[in-house]
Amino acid sequence: MPGDEALMRRALALAERGRTTVSPNPLVGCVVARNGQIVGEGFHARAGGPHAEVVALRAASDRAAGATAYVTLEPCAHHGRTPPCAQALVAAGVTRVVAATMDPDPVAAGGADALRSAGVRVDLGCCEEEARQQNEIFFHGLATGRPFVVVKAAVSLDGRIAAADGTSRWLTGEQTRQRAHHLRAAADAVIVGSQTVLDDDPALTVRLPGYDGTPPLRVVLDRRRRVGGALQVLDDAAPTLLHRGDLTELLTALWDRKVRSALVEGGASVVAAFLRAGLADRVVLHIAPVLLGARGRPLVTGDWPATLGEAPRLRLHDVEQVGDDAVLTLAPSPMPRAARAADPAAPATGGAAPARDPAAPAADRCAPGVD
Repeated sequence: MPGDEALMRRALALAERGRTTVSPNPLVGCVVARNGQIVGEGFHARAGGPHAEVVALRAASDRAAGATAYVTLEPCAHHGRTPPCAQALVAAGVTRVVAATMDPDPVAAGGADALRSAGVRVDLGCCEEEARQQNEIFFHGLATGRPFVVVKAAVSLDGRIAAADGTSRWLTGEQTRQRAHHLRAAADAVIVGSQTVLDDDPALTVRLPGYDGTPPLRVVLDRRRRVGGALQVLDDAAPTLLHRGDLTELLTALWDRKVRSALVEGGASVVAAFLRAGLADRVVLHIAPVLLGARGRPLVTGDWPATLGEAPRLRLHDVEQVGDDAVLTLAPSPMPRAARAADPAAPATGGAAPARDPAAPAADRCAPGVD
């Protein structure tokens, strides 16, 4: 008979199914079980849609009475776009709730107290570390008030993002490039610099079989107003924001648009700017088994510390082989003072150009004054 941990891990696996669709809400999965046997399960798929507990209770029907509900996040106690989940659990006759972690959102929190007041036994902390890791974007946003930023780059073994002549397609293999699309699918926005757009004309869209999520907002850092014309980022495949302010202004603007996670895809000056500013929360490096030499284009530009003791170090979170490539996931450490000097390549202040609405008439879709 499966125990609490096994049933909670099933709930965590269910929650993961909402990875590309649930933002700005947290990932939540729920399993309803009687005597260790699952009688209903579900996950939160989209903001505004039914919560995981409600989906699982519907599947369980009258078998929920006297059952235990395993939920990856404390059931909500407030009435937002959907009724309180704590109330639904009580009404269904659930007698015990096991929640992996408390909900830090002051608006939604309080479900555990509401359940206990109704006579429901509540146990907290089962698989808590896994649950907090799964929802690190959600927890980060509540703690900082800005999106969770992932910097992604494909590099050679000697740390180059392109050959001396600028060619970079393709450094990594097909499997690794598919993985990059999964990173895009999980992000609310994709950020690049104007030089990347002008050099490569990327679409910055998600190209995965069966993908049905909301296309991430395409953000181009365009302080020199160079982006315009028949570029793919200005097509109707996804909305685009041309930003001409600094990075802090950008992240504030994205947060206000309910962007909770952003994927930075370069180029070198943009990667350097995010690292220098201490605004990168994860770094994902796709490392190809190729050498490009000293004339190849580096991962970061600008002036960096001349001595090893002042060089910024990253902490390794994970390493994986994907085809012939290696994928490293790292967390930046606090940037030494010497590495935080102003980067002349960082976008200057000046605000954001209006976002394009893909449903707007063609005459309105290209930001005016961009050249």
